[in-house]
Amino acid sequence: MTDAILAVNAGSASVRFSLFDIVGTGFALVQRGQVEGIGAAPRLTLCDARGAIVDEHDFESGAATDHAGATRALLDHVDACMPARRIVAVGHRIVHGGMRFAAPVRIDAEVEAALVDLIPLAPLHQPHGLAAIRLLRERSPALPQVACFDTAFHRSQPALAQAFALPPAITERGVRRYGFHGLSYEYVASRLPELDPKAANGRVVVAHLGNGASMCAMRVCSSVATTMGFTALDGLMMGTRPGALDPGVVLWLHAELGLDTPAVTRLLYEESGLLGVSGISSDMRTLLASQAPRAKQAVDLFCYRALRELGSLVAALGGIDALVFTGGIGEHAAEIRARIVEGAAWLGFRLDAQANAVNASRLTRADSVARAWVVPTDEALTIARHARAVTGL
Repeated sequence: MTDAILAVNAGSASVRFSLFDIVGTGFALVQRGQVEGIGAAPRLTLCDARGAIVDEHDFESGAATDHAGATRALLDHVDACMPARRIVAVGHRIVHGGMRFAAPVRIDAEVEAALVDLIPLAPLHQPHGLAAIRLLRERSPALPQVACFDTAFHRSQPALAQAFALPPAITERGVRRYGFHGLSYEYVASRLPELDPKAANGRVVVAHLGNGASMCAMRVCSSVATTMGFTALDGLMMGTRPGALDPGVVLWLHAELGLDTPAVTRLLYEESGLLGVSGISSDMRTLLASQAPRAKQAVDLFCYRALRELGSLVAALGGIDALVFTGGIGEHAAEIRARIVEGAAWLGFRLDAQANAVNASRLTRADSVARAWVVPTDEALTIARHARAVTGL
């Protein structure tokens, strides 16, 4: 029987898992899987360690209609198809750790209660992480579970970088810039010493570009500033979220259009960003392939906002040695990378167009003063590492 660790990532409309064998001091990926389309048309996809699809099917009506059902379906699969493996710990991606959690922690009743209190800060994600935790506890009460926080990586930021210009009566209740995508940034930081030692000891901006998008400024592989703030709405334009928005717009939506809190929440989380501007799709691949003027406008705005935020983070660092792309768009959309790198030529970047076209690891020429890279992220491996470390396995 081989000991294994399960990494679970419950998103707003999906549940993903990765199963890792414990091999010496490291890990070997066994399988990844996900249920997407929860609440609409749930579909299970399973891939082997090489990324090849080994199973893919829709669920019958009534199955996996919520996150608990989707998690149950994935666990049933693991139990049925992996009889030679014993899961000895589970790590969960938890979006918000608030002010309390600056590092991964083993989940007990007190921790779970604290995570419930943080639901208002991440309403589309936190409840689903909790649903997976509760289901696993019901199935295996003695199985250690570890919460790994997307906000924790950014707790190294200076106090000024975390502050809002608001009265203490508000900020003392936890209203501050937290930042997200920390597990992704932590993984990229772990790769930098081997990829670009000079940058690892210097100034790097990592662009996590996907349906959710943000950037992080790192000095010596520690976060010093990031584009997301109190919630995952701030900063870059995203698939369905607007990014940075004048708060006066929210006041106007309420006063002039009569939108209540649920309606504003739906607009900002589900109906804006690439989808809202294009009126076509939140998927960058679809927009890049479209000739529609609004699709072009959405892509143009996405790149413009990325360049604006890049300049801000470079200012926070006092310069830049390297730019790293990760996330679905960052890893695969060569056109978007090219527009950002070429737009940042004033920082010393010189794009290698051929390398970029084939998704090479290094995107810049040998004479480029600053370097640009692609690093496929692996949040699941980061979660597995934390689960093992916290439980002492």
